[in-house]
Amino acid sequence: MTEIKSELNSELSTELSSITISTSSSAEVAADVRFADFGLSDDILRALSDQGYVHPTPIQAAAIPVVLEGRDVMGAAQTGTGKTAGFSLPIIQLLLAHANASASPARHPVRALILTPTRELADQVAENVKAYCKHTPLRSLVVFGGVDIAPQTAALRAGVEIVIATPGRLLDHVQQKTINLSQVQILVMDEADRMLDMGFLPDLQRIINLLPKARQSLMFSATFSQEIKKLAATFLRNPLTIEVARSNATAENVTQILYQVQEEEKRDAVSFIIRERNLKQVIVFSNTKIGTSRLAVHLVKTGVKAAAIHGDKTQQERMAALESFKRGEIEVLVATDVAARGLDIAELPCVINFDLPYNAEDYVHRIGRTGRAGATGDAISLFTEKDERLLADIEKLIKQKIVRLHLAGFVATKLEPHGLREPRSSGARSSSSGSAEVKNDRRVAPRSYASTPKIDPWFLQPYQPTASTLPVAEKPSVTSSSGKPAKRAALLGGFSKS
Repeated sequence: MTEIKSELNSELSTELSSITISTSSSAEVAADVRFADFGLSDDILRALSDQGYVHPTPIQAAAIPVVLEGRDVMGAAQTGTGKTAGFSLPIIQLLLAHANASASPARHPVRALILTPTRELADQVAENVKAYCKHTPLRSLVVFGGVDIAPQTAALRAGVEIVIATPGRLLDHVQQKTINLSQVQILVMDEADRMLDMGFLPDLQRIINLLPKARQSLMFSATFSQEIKKLAATFLRNPLTIEVARSNATAENVTQILYQVQEEEKRDAVSFIIRERNLKQVIVFSNTKIGTSRLAVHLVKTGVKAAAIHGDKTQQERMAALESFKRGEIEVLVATDVAARGLDIAELPCVINFDLPYNAEDYVHRIGRTGRAGATGDAISLFTEKDERLLADIEKLIKQKIVRLHLAGFVATKLEPHGLREPRSSGARSSSSGSAEVKNDRRVAPRSYASTPKIDPWFLQPYQPTASTLPVAEKPSVTSSSGKPAKRAALLGGFSKS
């Protein structure tokens, strides 16, 4: 099943800060290993059977027994190898001891907290957790921003054992005192490196301080830098490091291709690739929000059903685009890296990097959207001369050279440069007074024609004051027979008594 490089007894393993379990590929997992071999409950096994899952992936085979033992874990595996089930299944098994059908919220405190960097990943994890525990009394809830907080508050007050959340919205609930984290037994950080890259470190520290000291902590991601490992050492207790395949590796069943084009040709190149390959479902990644929107508009104009998702879109718009893409109503989903984590599209045949990512590790996550669960896929990247440094960083990270190919048959649409005009005929003369003439290979200054400016006679007339500038004669005051000023009707309040 899993090749353990160092076989140690339990007494020796407790003295070490970390033990590494490595597996090279899914082929090393024995065909006769089943989820039932891990001692999971019948309710969980029935849910797995409903999903069609029988054999675990390498990360699941390595992580599930360790998590069931109560150990802290750092799990690194290729994107698409089933990390979510690797931690959610043992969590559900451990919490079944507290499962009950009581209607009292006090009997359903938050016992497991799963943190994710993006809303899309949180929603994806929540769907998996809900599917795995649908035959159990356990309750789960996803909490993220961009949507109405009231339904989330109502569900939290009713009681829920498993919460999947983004850090920002979770702290909103903490501030409003709608969630109590004092009974959390298991903390999971999914895509922990991405959370740190997005600046969630202060929020993570605040959340960790709210949790009990005696807890089980798990970190799962497709990539683990040395900085992440140093940070993990501050709150993980004697963690077991589980690495499936080489760290920061890409899946072997994903074919990586590079096409070099000019910057102004990239949009046409994407349209050409989609038409030539007859792609009906593809994710195209761009580095910027405005670039994402412009590319989606360009594809729609060329007859491709496309939609864009990025940080400026509302959560409802992003979720609607994702659902349309999953149903096949949209052929191309143009996205920033906000969608590069956690999206699980069944049998996605291809991803295209319109821009090479600034962070080399994001390349691993992007192309991990295809070739999932043992399927094959293509990862196509466009690059220009200015992307050589980014490409070098990517190849250094994945420790392999990406195949460079020529985009055969591609002809970019040539746009007329702004400011150019049609050439004049040889006998035509310029009608502009400011143009120069050329005689005998000499440039001659343009001719100037003196003309008498027309003056409006009105400006030559002497000054005459208008009626509005004449002094206004004072009107004589009206007095009564007694010599006092006559009283006048007041508009409001009547006359003063004085």
